[in-house]
Amino acid sequence: MRHSPIPGVHGRVRPLTLHGDPLLHTPCAEVTDFGPELARLVEDLFATMYAAQGVGLAANQIGESLRVFVYDCPDDEDVRHLGHVVNPRLVEADGVVIRGPEGCLSLPGLEAGTERHDHAVVEGLTVTGDPVTVHGTGFFARCLQHEYDHVEGRIYADHLTGWRHRKLMRQVARSSWRRDV
Repeated sequence: MRHSPIPGVHGRVRPLTLHGDPLLHTPCAEVTDFGPELARLVEDLFATMYAAQGVGLAANQIGESLRVFVYDCPDDEDVRHLGHVVNPRLVEADGVVIRGPEGCLSLPGLEAGTERHDHAVVEGLTVTGDPVTVHGTGFFARCLQHEYDHVEGRIYADHLTGWRHRKLMRQVARSSWRRDV
C-alpha cells in the first residue's frame, strides 16, 4: 500500500521545450524561493514527464529557467529511483565510461550513442529546502548526468562528435517537430 502522494497527480502537463530553443543552451538560475510555486513546478515536471513517457525532466524543458529536475528512473538492477533535486550540483561522475543509447524529451523520437560515467552523485535540495544526496549507477547515473546537463544549459547532443553528431543533426533537420534557429 502506498502511503505517500503520487508525484505529478496534482500537476498539469506543460508543453515541452524542443531542440533549437535557446533556453536549452542557457544555464538555469538558482532557486531562491521554496514556496508553493516551486512545489507546483515540481508537480508539473512530474506530470509532464509521465505524459511524455520519460524517466527525467528538467525545468528548462518546460520553459522555466530554474535549476530543478525530477526523475523516475531504474538503475541497471531494475531498482526504481524516484525524486527531484533543486539547485543540483554534480559532485561525482566516475567509474567506467560507457557509450549507450540516450534520448531526450526535447528531441522526441531520437537517440544517439552517448558516453557517460556509470556512477554519479548529485547533491542539492528538496522542494522544502532540505539537503539531499542522490547516488546513481548504470542507467540511473546516465539519467542524473543528463538532467544535470540540462540545468547547466547542455543537451546530450553537445557530447557527440564526428559522425554521431552529424547523424543526429540530420535527424533533427528531418523531424516534424524541429524549430528553425
